Amino acid sequence: MNTIHTNKAPEALGPYSQAVVIGDLVYTSGQIPLNEFGELVSNEIAVQTKQVLNNIGHVLEAAGADFDSVVKTTIFIADMDDFQYINEVYGQFFDAHKPARSCVEVARLPKDVKIEIEAIAQIKGK
Repeated sequence: MNTIHTNKAPEALGPYSQAVVIGDLVYTSGQIPLNEFGELVSNEIAVQTKQVLNNIGHVLEAAGADFDSVVKTTIFIADMDDFQYINEVYGQFFDAHKPARSCVEVARLPKDVKIEIEAIAQIKGK
């Protein structure tokens, strides 16, 4: 098992890695809408969603994967009424390739953000 770290995504907020690689799969930890300096980017759900997906992209890249190699995502949202806005942004990152996905509304997320996403992807060339 190898751990993944990139300075292009925020540091982990606790005792965990940004991602781990086992075999040819990379498992990202949940990403929230913090920039690489650990600052919340916005309170707007579309901006938060884009930042989360950008963070995931950086972590995937550091592991040798990309959005086209994602096999599954899990989305945690604070308000199901935001689902439509999340889908609009999500669709910009997953246009032709549509991985499996779960989406659940939760009571609360770290730093009271509106969204957190984790992903599982296959490393390219393995």
